[in-house]
Amino acid sequence: MPKPSLRDNILDAGLKAMFRTGYHGTSVRDVSAAAGAPIGSFTNHFRSKEAFASEVLERYFDQVRGLVAQALDDASLTPRARLRRYLEIITGRLEADGFARGCLIGDLSLEASGSSELLRAQLNAIFAEWRVPFATCIRAAQASGEIAGDFDAGELAEFLLASWQGAMLRMKVERSPAALERFKKIAFQTVFKEPS
Repeated sequence: MPKPSLRDNILDAGLKAMFRTGYHGTSVRDVSAAAGAPIGSFTNHFRSKEAFASEVLERYFDQVRGLVAQALDDASLTPRARLRRYLEIITGRLEADGFARGCLIGDLSLEASGSSELLRAQLNAIFAEWRVPFATCIRAAQASGEIAGDFDAGELAEFLLASWQGAMLRMKVERSPAALERFKKIAFQTVFKEPS
């Protein structure tokens, strides 16, 4: 009888480790130990730490896709309310982690994009995909008159995601929701305000 694969355990342990110690601070030995897997099992499943990080990142982005859909596909809310709902969902998750853990996509963008072309290209593709549902939602808000049409919806989506990532970085430093709340307040009273 073949041994069960430890691949999922290793990926789950890697996700936790990268949140805790970052890409460069996460060792194959520590991930393997946390997963209850021999190092040989890691090397059987992943050709390198970089390839492993790429799969961890994809696993994490799958979770993010689910959260985006939960908020932005909610037809019971107006498009503008859906944007706010996404930020509230994320704020709740960050609060549950004591405001100590932000977004792995943002973390790896800072840490690994300068040392790994594979991860840099993957992160670039993630941001390109990530902005699409936000741009669609913003475009719908503009069409319904909820948000002014002064700016291109795609540009506003980029602004929202980039600024939110910055707010999460400050949140982690301060261990407080202040930066998140400040961003939401200012964004929804300026670029995402309802036209008068």
